[in-house]
Amino acid sequence: MVEKAETGREERSLSRHILPTSGTMIAVCTTLIGLVKVVEGRIGPSHVDEYAAFASLLFLASAATSYLSIRNIQKQALSKRLETIADQCFLVGLLSIVLIGLFFAYEAI
Repeated sequence: MVEKAETGREERSLSRHILPTSGTMIAVCTTLIGLVKVVEGRIGPSHVDEYAAFASLLFLASAATSYLSIRNIQKQALSKRLETIADQCFLVGLLSIVLIGLFFAYEAI
């Protein structure tokens, strides 16, 4: 979505939502990793922490590309491409967290 800023420049609004939300999701993944490490003594070893670390890297890529999209707003083609990459990384990260939760709940991983 594109909205007009007060100065008349076009401003990418999706990147401005992805950036803080990706940061929050990195914190969620880090918390999940810590909790899994704490309970591994009781439930045995699992790969949940490794998968959560991968998901946090997806959210980091999403945050970085959304930041770069915001910083390069004058270069509209580049900004739009970076925003698309940020959106895709964010959605894949969300999907991975959901799958990790489902597989962990059913003790598949």
